[in-house]
This record gives sequence, C-alpha cells and structure tokens, in this order.
Amino acid sequence: MRIIGGKYGRRNIHPPKNLPVRPTTDLAKESLFNILSNRIDFQDKLALDLFAGTGSISFEFASRYCQSVISVDKNFQCIQFIKTAAADFGMENLQAIRADVFRFIQTSSKKFDIIFADPPYALENIETISRLIFENELLNPDGWLIVEHPREIDFSERQHFVEHRKYGKVNFSFFQG
Repeated sequence: MRIIGGKYGRRNIHPPKNLPVRPTTDLAKESLFNILSNRIDFQDKLALDLFAGTGSISFEFASRYCQSVISVDKNFQCIQFIKTAAADFGMENLQAIRADVFRFIQTSSKKFDIIFADPPYALENIETISRLIFENELLNPDGWLIVEHPREIDFSERQHFVEHRKYGKVNFSFFQG
C-alpha cells in the first residue's frame, strides 16, 4: 500500500497484517483522488475519514495539504497504527480518534469540506450514513461526501446524491452538500 500523490506521494504504508480491515485498493484510491482533484482544491480543507482502518485515505488527504484531517475508527490497533504512521511521516495535520463512527457523527460539532466513509461491507446500516451526515450537518456548503460500499447498495435515490463510480469490486457514491 502506498500514498498516491501530494507531499508524501510514493511513500509506502506498512500496516500490521492483523488489522481487521479491507483497505481501499491502490487502483480505486488513485481513481478516487483523480476525480476529487478535478473538483476540490485540497489545500486548507477540513477532511474526515470515517471507518479509517489503515488510514490510507487519511494519509492521502494529509499529503494533499488538507488543513486538518480527522481519522475515526473504533479499533484501538487501527488508531494506534494511524497515529504512529502519521508521526513517522511528520503529518501534523492528522488526528486519529478512537470512537464509534455513528456516535461521532451524532456528537461532532465540527463541519468538514470532505468526508470519506468506508464502512465494513457487512455493516447492516450502511445506507444510513449519508442521511446521518446530512441530518447532523457535518458538511460545509458545497462539501463532498464519498461512501465506499458493496455493489448491492444503491444510493442513487438519496438526497444530495451526485454520482456512482465502480472500480473492480470497489463502489463509490458521491454526495454534495
């Protein structure tokens, strides 16, 4: 696994093998950031990575000069890895928080320009993530929400839905505030 672009581009990420994660593939991640780069100037943006896992997406946001990146995951080992890797890279703009994502969404007072959510595909309430983010007003005006999900889930009828992209087995649905 590697950081695709930005200040830390081409640097490798070596997460422990025992983390309970399904990382976004480098191909899908590169495609995602190509799309986002055409829509967003990352500099000075506030980014949120929900179900952060290895922190791969968080590292991309931090590498692309986001002002602040918050990684949220409930797994202690994932959060420890993200903190250690961020410190090793010198990413002072990245903060890792151990928390239940759904509680974080309901209690956060911060607003973000970009939110990425990559829930476990077996999670029963994936469909509620976009609704909860908009109900709790976590996106700044014109902000972007990207949800990675299994192909069986269709967000196209949801409010704020913009488009769906598929890269192999990886599906991204884009929403805009």
